[in-house]
Amino acid sequence: MPQIVTANRLDDGRVVFLTASDDWTADINGSALAANEEQAAELLAAGARAEAACVVIAPYLIDAEAENGQIRAASIRESIRAHGPTVPYGPPT
Repeated sequence: MPQIVTANRLDDGRVVFLTASDDWTADINGSALAANEEQAAELLAAGARAEAACVVIAPYLIDAEAENGQIRAASIRESIRAHGPTVPYGPPT
């Protein structure tokens, strides 16, 4: 199954995804997609370099699916991380 690298950005805590240019984006569709284990290892190594440079924390691989030019996380947990919390921010009204 294809994989992408996700982490949390250190300056604001946002969930981010590694791009093909070794940058980070909050948009899962900008993710670099690894089609095999070798590509996945290269992406994870790029994530580790970003962690060492204090850009992100705890990068890891997740399974992803690409369809019609869209990337989505294969698991419900990662899908929720990619698209934000399931409840609104702020105090209850």
